[in-house]
Amino acid sequence: MNTIRVSLSLLFTGLVAAAGAAGAEPPQARHVGYAPVPEAGVNCTDAQPIGYGYASAPAPLPMPMPVPAGRPIAQQKAVAAPAAAGAMQGFAAQEATLPAPPAPPAPPADLAAKRSAAAPQVAMQPAYRVAMLPMQDVDTSRYAHRDTNPVHLAATDPVSTFSIDVDTGSYTNVRHLLNEGQLPPADAVRSEEFINYFNYGYAAPKDRSRPFSVTTEFAPSPWNADRQLLLVGIQGYRVPASEIPAANLVFLVDVSGSMNSPDKLPLLKASLKQIVPKLRAQDRISLVTYAGATCVALPATAGDQHAKINAAIDALGAGGSTNGAAGIDLAYAQAAKGFIKGGVNRVILATDGDFNVGTVGVQQLKDRIADKRRSGIALTTLGFGEGNYNDEMAVTLADAGNGSHHYIDSLEEGRRVLVDEMSATLMTIAKDVKIQVEFNPGVVAEYRLIGYEKRMLAREDFNNDAVDAGEIGAGANVTALYEITLKGAKGAQVDPLRYGNTEAAPAKGNELAFLRLRYKAPEGGASQLIEQPLSANVGTASDRLRFAAAVAAFADNLRGGKFSEGFGYDKVAALARGAQGKDEGGYRAGLARLADLASGMQTPVAESSR
Repeated sequence: MNTIRVSLSLLFTGLVAAAGAAGAEPPQARHVGYAPVPEAGVNCTDAQPIGYGYASAPAPLPMPMPVPAGRPIAQQKAVAAPAAAGAMQGFAAQEATLPAPPAPPAPPADLAAKRSAAAPQVAMQPAYRVAMLPMQDVDTSRYAHRDTNPVHLAATDPVSTFSIDVDTGSYTNVRHLLNEGQLPPADAVRSEEFINYFNYGYAAPKDRSRPFSVTTEFAPSPWNADRQLLLVGIQGYRVPASEIPAANLVFLVDVSGSMNSPDKLPLLKASLKQIVPKLRAQDRISLVTYAGATCVALPATAGDQHAKINAAIDALGAGGSTNGAAGIDLAYAQAAKGFIKGGVNRVILATDGDFNVGTVGVQQLKDRIADKRRSGIALTTLGFGEGNYNDEMAVTLADAGNGSHHYIDSLEEGRRVLVDEMSATLMTIAKDVKIQVEFNPGVVAEYRLIGYEKRMLAREDFNNDAVDAGEIGAGANVTALYEITLKGAKGAQVDPLRYGNTEAAPAKGNELAFLRLRYKAPEGGASQLIEQPLSANVGTASDRLRFAAAVAAFADNLRGGKFSEGFGYDKVAALARGAQGKDEGGYRAGLARLADLASGMQTPVAESSR
């Protein structure tokens, strides 16, 4: 059994603290990550990982018992003695867990005798026990609030303009929450990201002279027979993985303390290792890490050096604060150093988004990324975890960086994003893609765009090539849904104007609307225009439209069900299963299962309140 050593000076400090003259400060947790913690920007490949998160700090010393003012000194000493003893025992238990320091040299015999005679005899009494309440987890996740798109009158506001969006992170984040038994906050649900998670089997363009094909469909709405749904689908041309140009990929990995949970850094590492076997000799991969400091964990390395890359991934550990802004700067510098002309140059930020050091404002970081995208280096964001997930930050940075945002809720999803959809995730085939639909007020009474609230543009932005818009990758597909009320139909939601001109003759015959798309080549330059009229003939809904409608209704229910008109989770699940069609990977069946889960979590409406 080890002997606990207590110096006289320490004993004196404990007595003074117990008497109220000084307080004991609990020791701080020790940072664990790379040892030693490197200075910002240095190479950290030689640092040895020493574990995840924070080392357990010794328990704080018991606080001294307060002594009421005015008591006699003898009473003060009587009260202080147990506290002093408790403090000393607390320190002894704490010290026993630490390596023993070297023993000090023995004092001269005469001095030792004097000290022995002068030292007060302190009775070591049992320490006071302090009852500690369990700490409650506080969810600090952040989502940007956006009002759902309203209904527009075609007679007074016939033009709808927005940017495409290929993000899917909202759907997988909500899937994660539902599987954990939680209904998501309404702001976590973005309808377009739900819809665009799924493949609708659009025909690819016949050749690459135009980067994408356009598919449209017009059929009755499943939740209101007096309205119709207009589907506009865009399909990018496909590129085999072997034909993707050489890639210069810089993975910017958050290794801060907040990433220390199984659904964060360990899942991220496993997901990164999925892509390693697919990397080629012409590819270059780097790992930049950031916590309280930033460093290059893996300098630019040839993609076929699989063992070296895997070893660098294995060495990643979490701990410390989160200086994401410094990490972004270092990652872009690393990407610029290895820039491949004519290749794929991209920073892939993997984080829970919890930036708490340095530049942390969303707008400041957005401006920084927007400035860096002009170098031809795009930014994709991968979100992880829950509890402190900063969805707003991850989505904003991806939009500003000409990239996409994905949320990784499982290793299967990590493989889907980084391997199965590699070309769509990494290789841009058209940039600044904008959609504008002009509705014919002679045929259409009302319209409502489902989703894309974060991508709405002013009408004049459509022709302004200086206005940034979304990118589409090779093989990616984008779907937009409008809910339409035809003129004279019973489903109108806005009363006609008493003094308005409601007798205007239909323009352009049987045209429902006129569709315009603008896009730029990946290397930039002037935008190109695609135009085509859309027929007002109502057809029979295909499985693709019916399934997209089920997804839209599911998202609307999760946001409160304002527009789904009683088309609840049970009807969503039934419609999704009936329109499942060819379901590679079982993703469509997964949506129906999520609707079942959400149905079981909703709060029933009491009979008396109906």
